[in-house]
Order: sequence, then structure tokens, then C-alpha cells
Amino acid sequence: MKIFPAVDIKDGRCVRLLRGEFSTAETVYESPLASALNFKEQGADCLHLVDLDGSLEKKPVNDSIIAEICRQTGLFCEVGGGIRTMKDIELYEKSGISRVILGSAALRDPGFVRQAVQTFGSLISVGIDAKDGMVCAEGWLETSQVHYVDFAREMEQIGLRHLIYTDIATDGTLQGPNFDHLSVLQNAVSMDITASGGIRDKSHIDRLKKMGLYGAICGKSLYAGTLSLSEIL
Repeated sequence: MKIFPAVDIKDGRCVRLLRGEFSTAETVYESPLASALNFKEQGADCLHLVDLDGSLEKKPVNDSIIAEICRQTGLFCEVGGGIRTMKDIELYEKSGISRVILGSAALRDPGFVRQAVQTFGSLISVGIDAKDGMVCAEGWLETSQVHYVDFAREMEQIGLRHLIYTDIATDGTLQGPNFDHLSVLQNAVSMDITASGGIRDKSHIDRLKKMGLYGAICGKSLYAGTLSLSEIL
């Protein structure tokens, strides 16, 4: 199972949020690049990068920082936040990004996902962020009437091969991911699924591995010290 240390970028700094609420932003590194390089030194071979400002402004904002992280680390980097157009995807592809994550744009316009998958193939992933099982958008500020399983099945029919699932209620809490939702999702679709939100320690990683998930995104646990890359890589 792939482990993706998370580097969330807001106002040029590396921050952590609680349940996706921007008012809870806590700076954990002044330099996102320093955070990324630290993870590389610990043995990470991939990174999960989030442009939080971009998610609010609906366009790439911290793309230059993200491109620099990708260049200087040389790791497999996936990025999400504010990606709304084919030009946005092209911008990151030219920066050397390995995977682009569509969120709000995928919910609003499934046809855009179809076009992106047809053009960029495996570069494209979709992030499903859910609250009480319903998909959220716009930096998690809006809750739709679309159930996460229905949305996942629609994405699979389009041709998507990779999903990231986050239960917003668990994000940043260290209380564990929503294993029930992940299990249902794993049985509903045949895509590669990465779990995100709430992971605290090795026991959570071990449980996700047993479920056969493709990957896990670890954020607060790594910054708070409840999880060490050396024990799970």
C-alpha cells in the first residue's frame, strides 16, 4: 500500500486543518518545500499536495510552490485544489506532477472528468470528500445531494481508475478513517482507492492494508508524531 504524506498549502505555508475548516488552520512548517524534503529524508516516495487557497479561489494559486516541490524532491507527487479546467491540468502536467486530483469540478461537471480521462489517462484522479455520506464541494463548504457510492460508480463508468475518499468528520481528528464507508466503497467499485482523514497510527495503516486499499494519506499523524514513516514504509 502506498503511503502519501500530506503537504497542505495555505498562504504559502504548510498547514493542518481540523475537519476541513479553514478557521482551524495551524502552521506546521513555514516552508512547504522543507516539509516535503523532510518526508523524503524519512523515506517517502510519494506526496499528497493540496492547494487550499486554490480550492477557495477555484483556480491554482500555489502552483509555483507545488512545481518547486515536485522538482526538488523528484518524488511521485499528486496535487488537488482549485483544478477546474483542462489548462489547469496541463499546467501541472508540465510541472512534472504525477497525478492531478479533481474534486468540485468533477461533481459539477462529470463530462469534464470524461474529457480529462480521455486526454490525460492515469494522470487523473477524483477526490470524494463526504459528510454523512454526501459528497461535498468548494473546499468542503457545500454539501450536495449526491451519495458517495453513486458518485464513485459514475466516475468508474466514465473510465476513472483511481479515487481518494475522505470522510470529513474524521479529517484531522486522529480517531481513525471511516472504515465502514471505505469497505462499502471497496465492494461497490473496482477502482484503486486511497483512504484519507483520521489516520492516527500503525494500527490504522495495518487495517487499511488488510482491506486491500491502494493507498493512505497521512497528515496530522505525521506532524503530531503519533505515526512514523519508518514504521510503515
